[in-house]
Amino acid sequence: MILYLHGFRSSPASYKARLLAEAMSARGRNKEWACPQLAASPRQAMELAESLARDMQAHARSAGRELTLIGSSLGGYYATFLAERLGCRAALLNPVVHAARDLATQVGEHTTYHDGQPFSFTATHVEELRAYAVERISRPNRYYLLAATGDEVLDWREMRDHYRGARQHIIEGGDHGISDFARYLPEVLAFADAPNDEFSPG
Repeated sequence: MILYLHGFRSSPASYKARLLAEAMSARGRNKEWACPQLAASPRQAMELAESLARDMQAHARSAGRELTLIGSSLGGYYATFLAERLGCRAALLNPVVHAARDLATQVGEHTTYHDGQPFSFTATHVEELRAYAVERISRPNRYYLLAATGDEVLDWREMRDHYRGARQHIIEGGDHGISDFARYLPEVLAFADAPNDEFSPG
């Protein structure tokens, strides 16, 4: 079961989200997939994401399966917090590591990438981000990192160091949006579908 959390200014219509949705549909697993539209407010975004994650985790466990969070960019920051809180696994795609620092430059008026909807990102939103910081992941074996050295927005070395001990695939070159994500989709899904005993403590 997969819950996808998109990045800043993004949406469920993003390239990576659509590829994952199509892959799950092709496998007859539409009911095991969710990708909500997240609010600009981190607090509101996380309230929705955590509620969905808890519901999906309960359904997954009742079937003897596992919830996997997949987070892109800012969604990776959110996914890391939720993975620590809920004890589920998380795949991070060029994730933000220091959200309050990096998003402080984005205070102002914006539009979403895929439908041009306007929204405001405020200094209050930056402060809200601080509540979801994870200083160090507690169980690296429950994480998978896909990071591109050519990311033009974030420093891939911060990602590598923050998720030290996790499964990591460092892409030489590439870009922030991972425009060739189709190449890496099979390994992301393999991580999400791995047997639970592969992620036992220790």
